[in-house]
Amino acid sequence: MAASRLEAGDVAPDFALVDQDGDTVALADLRGRKVILYFYPEASTPGCTTEACDFRDNLGSLAAAGYAVLGVSRDQPAKNKRFAEEEHLTFPLLSDPDRAVHEAYAVWGEKTLYGKKIVGVIRSTFVIDEEGRIQLAQYNVKATGHVASLRKKLGLAA
Repeated sequence: MAASRLEAGDVAPDFALVDQDGDTVALADLRGRKVILYFYPEASTPGCTTEACDFRDNLGSLAAAGYAVLGVSRDQPAKNKRFAEEEHLTFPLLSDPDRAVHEAYAVWGEKTLYGKKIVGVIRSTFVIDEEGRIQLAQYNVKATGHVASLRKKLGLAA
């Protein structure tokens, strides 16, 4: 049974996951910073590449506004490392192969892909405030144009 969807005001589920370099990244260690946590289905696929490169291209302005960006997938660290190297991604890509964090954030479930219902990763983004609370929860986001839409919701200039 999947967890219920998170909403603004909820405490963000804590986690500690390994990134593409083998380093452990814990949400608790980022208290005092704003975090954009996004879940993507699979490294090096077209939509995930579009979304990751969009975050990469906006990383400077997001960081200047105080946001750390973290990507999460079920991919192993080695696959995330190849993805980061191929696309010049300079933010942590976290590995959650057992889906524990996916399920805690309710991003594993039924979705429609090419008109067919399947169970898988629901492309989602969470903005977490300095105290570890969800500021914004977005499920079923589109890869293309997502970061621009997110920036607008966060009140960041285009």
